Amino acid sequence: MKQQSIQIEHIPALLWGESSDRVVLAVHGSGSHKADVPVSTLAEIAAAHGWQVLSFDLPEHGDRRADSAQCIPQVCVPEIQTVFRALTGRWEHIRLFANSLGAYFSLLALAEQPVGRAWFLSPVVDMRRLIQNMMRWFGVSEERLHAEGQIETPIGQTLRWDYYRYVCVHPIDRWDIPTDILYGEGDEMCERDTVEAFAGRFGAGLTIVPGSEHYFHTPEQIAALRGWLERAWDT
Repeated sequence: MKQQSIQIEHIPALLWGESSDRVVLAVHGSGSHKADVPVSTLAEIAAAHGWQVLSFDLPEHGDRRADSAQCIPQVCVPEIQTVFRALTGRWEHIRLFANSLGAYFSLLALAEQPVGRAWFLSPVVDMRRLIQNMMRWFGVSEERLHAEGQIETPIGQTLRWDYYRYVCVHPIDRWDIPTDILYGEGDEMCERDTVEAFAGRFGAGLTIVPGSEHYFHTPEQIAALRGWLERAWDT
């Protein structure tokens, strides 16, 4: 698979595949990076259909692990928009693949952009509910979070008041892009009723993989991802 390292402003990116007028923008999830297995799997299938893939590292991930910028929507949403603008000047047809946290950022960043189709893997579609769940798990009230600004949790995630407030005032209220979702029935990050409500509200296709959790990484889960992408490509 042909790969070309490029830079979009300050953002390190990878361009996969042979030259084409069609490209898929790939936005990875938390703890991942621009060349992780879901992205490389996508790139293989895209190449077989005559598409390229453009992936990039979010702040604090991949080649940006030492980045001073934080992986928060206030930073990531404008970055995704910057990358998308670079694509519109070069490719005629653009699709989107977004995983987990990357799907949430993409929902905020690209709702009004000319994206032909979107594929979401284990998407976080209700960040407010996720943060409130985490606050409940660890006994953190809104008042305490407001007072302290940020609180470390035992699972390595930091609760941030500014992040929470941003999420509350920026709900996902528009998504007109034709979308398909692949979701593990044991996803602990985004409850099934949440993803089903999102799919129903915005007319998205929803495929549920028995036995899978939020993080698709086993051979069986990657095979499910591969088969799903193949089936969804031209629908």
